[in-house]
Amino acid sequence: LLVVIPNSVMRDKTDEEIAAMVQSGDLESFSFLVERYEKKLKRYARKFLANPEDINDIAQEVFIKAYVNIKSFDIEKKFSPWIYRITHNELVNSLKKKEKNPLLFFDADTLFPHPVSKEETDRKTQADEIKKVLDKCLNQVSFKYREPLLLFYMEELSYNEIAEIMRVPVSTVGVRLKRGKRMLKKICDKLKLNYEG
Repeated sequence: LLVVIPNSVMRDKTDEEIAAMVQSGDLESFSFLVERYEKKLKRYARKFLANPEDINDIAQEVFIKAYVNIKSFDIEKKFSPWIYRITHNELVNSLKKKEKNPLLFFDADTLFPHPVSKEETDRKTQADEIKKVLDKCLNQVSFKYREPLLLFYMEELSYNEIAEIMRVPVSTVGVRLKRGKRMLKKICDKLKLNYEG
C-alpha cells in the first residue's frame, strides 16, 4: 500500500525531514527537494557560467548526484550546505573544462544596493553605468573570492555553511570575504565608483 502525502503537508516539512523520508525509501519525495532547490542552484550556477545549457546540465548533474548519494547525507545536519557542496564541485569541474568561456556575474544591485557614481546625474543612466562597471569589477575577482561573496550575499548562507561547502575553516571564509570586498572596493575606486562595503 502506497501512502501519498499531500503537497501541503510536504511544504511544512524541513529539507532534512524530506531527505530522511527519501533515505527511508520514499524516493518520490526527492521531487520536493528538487522543487525547492532547482531555481536557487541554477541562479548560483548562472553567476559562473554563461551558457543556459551548461547551467541546466549542472543542475541536473547535481540532483542526480544528490539522489544517488542521499544515504550519505547526515540528517542531523542542514541539507542546504550538503547540496551546495555538490554544486560547488560540479562548478569547479565545469570551470576547469571551460576556462576560456566568458563568465557572467551576479546582479550588482544585490551586493551593492547603494553604489553612487560621482559624475552622472541621471539616475537611470547612473544605475545602468554602475551595473556595467561592477560586472567588469567582478571579472577581476578570482573564483576563490567570488564564490564566498556569492554564497554569503546571494544565497544568504552563514560562515559555517560556506565553510562546509568549500571545505575550509570558518576563519578562512571570513578572510576571503574580507579580501574579496577589499578587492571590489579597490577596483571600484579605480573606476571612480563609490562603494560602501
